[in-house]
Amino acid sequence: MTDKYPRMILIIDDDSSIRLSLGLLLKRAGYVVKGVPGAEEALAALRNAMRSDNTDESIELMLMDMNYSSSTTGEDGLELLMKVKVLAPTIPVILMTAWGSIPLAVEGVKAGAMDFVTKPWDNRDLLSRIKTAISLSESKQEANTGDADTFEGIIGESEGLKKVLETVRKIAPTDAPVLITGENGTGKELIARAIHRLSPRAGKPFVSVNLGGLAQTLFESEMFGHARGAFTGADSDRPGRFEMADSGTIFLDEIGDLDSSCQVKMLRVLQEHTFERLGESTPRRVDIRVVCATNVNLAEAVKANRFREDLYYRINLITIHLPALRERREDIPLLVRHFAGSDINFTPDAMALLCSQPYPGNIRELRNLVKRILIVSGKDTITADDVRSSLIKNPEQKPESTPAQPSSAITLEELEKQAIERAIAQCEGNMSQVASMLGITRQSLYRRMEKFGIKV
Repeated sequence: MTDKYPRMILIIDDDSSIRLSLGLLLKRAGYVVKGVPGAEEALAALRNAMRSDNTDESIELMLMDMNYSSSTTGEDGLELLMKVKVLAPTIPVILMTAWGSIPLAVEGVKAGAMDFVTKPWDNRDLLSRIKTAISLSESKQEANTGDADTFEGIIGESEGLKKVLETVRKIAPTDAPVLITGENGTGKELIARAIHRLSPRAGKPFVSVNLGGLAQTLFESEMFGHARGAFTGADSDRPGRFEMADSGTIFLDEIGDLDSSCQVKMLRVLQEHTFERLGESTPRRVDIRVVCATNVNLAEAVKANRFREDLYYRINLITIHLPALRERREDIPLLVRHFAGSDINFTPDAMALLCSQPYPGNIRELRNLVKRILIVSGKDTITADDVRSSLIKNPEQKPESTPAQPSSAITLEELEKQAIERAIAQCEGNMSQVASMLGITRQSLYRRMEKFGIKV
């Protein structure tokens, strides 16, 4: 896109040395720059740029400090941001803040800022974020189309899911690290992929790593790669996952299961975006967006010294929580039809029975159940009896009709406990089979057994 008139970056910071250094950096990069010390001057510059007869000072992006007084609460910065978003909602804003004020910057992103950087900033990273913000602003109409492709595989119309997708749309254009929380089987990787598809990195690699299944001894080789001869069997150079994700997005699933020694190594690469392959001493630099996921309560893990606090704050600048399937039961019929296909019909009592189950394994468990029903019944019309025959049975329980909705006398946790106990009985205590049947990992199964006091 070729501009017919100069478009500038407006720097708002009460520190003249910062305005000067940023101005020099941006001018060398080819931008027109103007610096102002505070909110009043910024709003005056914005109003001047918006005048219909002014084609000389059209603002393309604003770099905005969060504090303009002796107070460090950032309230003045948030107030200015809100005024800017009222006057010129389409101008992208990048916030500047100290490391200790990152939660404040996150509030700014929620209030409409496109991104934020911490002081002191990395020049190359800052220029990359500015370029991304301007590019996104210019192609906003295209970025907001194609929801069907963007949210591929994410099925549902519940309010909880809609809020999640709204958050995804809002934070995807930034480079801020994202932590996706939720139980196993809730679709955390689907959300991570949606974030990638909505980001400026959409055409670049998306690399997914299951840290929960990665042995500590293989961590460095798998994540950072190795040089030929680094260890016995290293017959050739091999790039690691971070290197493979360069310029794109890396999805670190089950980060809550990462060993403490590996957490230290992970923190370094997330902080500095540099690493060395095993057998090499030359640092390699990567440009990546980091999205993590966990079913572990990391705040509690930090308190128990099982997870590093600095790593926790590094990865959860933006947090997205996925509701469990039992919290969005209105989506179950849509999911069932999606998994079964358009040629399969479910009677009302069959669908009601499916909607009444506890699903400790969430969407993954529902998908497995639907597939099992279709295989076992071999029919085009599924009845409640077909569903009941495919449910996990407790051999000691007498057959009885299952209510359409859980009885008010039984809590969802009790239903979940019963489902686990039935699975253990049917699998005769084989924990691998129990976890597979419920659609959850063995670690998650053991945590639930501990929670409910289930012993084998």
